[in-house]
Amino acid sequence: MDATTLHQLQAIVGRENVTVERADLLCYSYDGSNLEYPPEAVVFPSSAAEISAIMRLATEKRIPVVVRGAGTGMTGGALAVAGGIVLATSRMNRILEIDTDNHLAVVEPGVLNGDLKQAAARHGLFYPPDPASYSFCTLGGNVAEGAGGPAAVKYGVTRDYVLALEVVLADGRILHTGERTAKGVVGYDLTRLFTGSEGTLGIITKITVRLLPLPTARATLLLLCTGPDQAARLVNDILARATPCALEFMDRTAIAIVRDKFPFPLPEETGALLLVELDGDRDSVEQQADRLTDYLAGLHLPLLARAKDDEERRGLWNARRAISPASFTLKPHKLGEDVVVPRSRIPELVTATARLAAENGLPIFSFGHAGDGNLHVNIMYDRDDDNERQRARAAKERLFRITVELGGTISGEHGVGITKAPYISLERDAVFLDVMRDLKRLFDPHNILNPGKILPAEG
Repeated sequence: MDATTLHQLQAIVGRENVTVERADLLCYSYDGSNLEYPPEAVVFPSSAAEISAIMRLATEKRIPVVVRGAGTGMTGGALAVAGGIVLATSRMNRILEIDTDNHLAVVEPGVLNGDLKQAAARHGLFYPPDPASYSFCTLGGNVAEGAGGPAAVKYGVTRDYVLALEVVLADGRILHTGERTAKGVVGYDLTRLFTGSEGTLGIITKITVRLLPLPTARATLLLLCTGPDQAARLVNDILARATPCALEFMDRTAIAIVRDKFPFPLPEETGALLLVELDGDRDSVEQQADRLTDYLAGLHLPLLARAKDDEERRGLWNARRAISPASFTLKPHKLGEDVVVPRSRIPELVTATARLAAENGLPIFSFGHAGDGNLHVNIMYDRDDDNERQRARAAKERLFRITVELGGTISGEHGVGITKAPYISLERDAVFLDVMRDLKRLFDPHNILNPGKILPAEG
């Protein structure tokens, strides 16, 4: 980056809020995808006005701009693949308002998901979307990626809670979308358009989200199964008898790598498990838990247990959330894919995953949100081994083809970024991709907003 541009950026945000130091650039060169692309500069704005000025400069000089929250994304969405500026939102971390009368909150994009949950809870309110990284991921990143989480089976995903946005466009104009009301159909739904757009159409600078009353009771059940088929086939039976706020699946390998994290020992022969959580008022939770327990008891599962207190409940969830980091005990690298199929086809997906592992000779295991058909399939490999790398890529493509054949989607909550862009045409036809390109050109005619993401290269 030339000295003139650097001085102009410093004039906008302050000298101390721009860095081109190599060590700093390396810190902002990677995300959860385990790929690395260093930017030319990292800028730390504090307002929409500053971002507007940055974008006017970037447009004038055709500088790529990539927005970054906490860098927890799994598909390379926050990577500066074309160099340029990484725009870090860590200074824009204020909860601007919690409206207890209308059950909504207004936040800046750098607010952590977990911090909003805690702030809402102090008012007896609840922000449901709960990605695994909720304690350190940002709401701006959640909105940009369309994040989900275990609670989606009952409460939906991020897009179901975003009411309004403030967005800085590529040319620096500031756009306001949506409304604070429960209803509103004036004009196109641009709020939904920007939600999940991965920073390719505009930069989100303010978010208005819907809140719900905080549940007052929870019950958590652990079901051990003889194998993944039994667990997968139980999902619809459970949903026919209760409305869980989470219904999580773990196969044998997933269980093995976090076995020591569970609050009590699990039998070695456990083939799969389901973690079921119910929430609401105490009476309804107890009624659902009793009805579900009575049904499951008749199936003679290897183990049916209910968390006896909050400590045991937290232990079960700590084990569930430890799977992803623990996976690297199997191999040094992974392709972690978040495919989704209709719930009725989960057994077929689980069977296909096991077959992929056998055919490719790699550790491949599944866990995730069985309640809404969203399984995280992890293909473990050593990328320094050319043969393993090729087999992993082949397994990934085959997994995506199987998912689409089963009526599913190749990304449920991780976005597309750069790691899934080459495969998007497996799911979306040419007309769909043409319309996406037209929208990209309309909002970002010079292709400076997070270039290289979502859309595959033409041809």
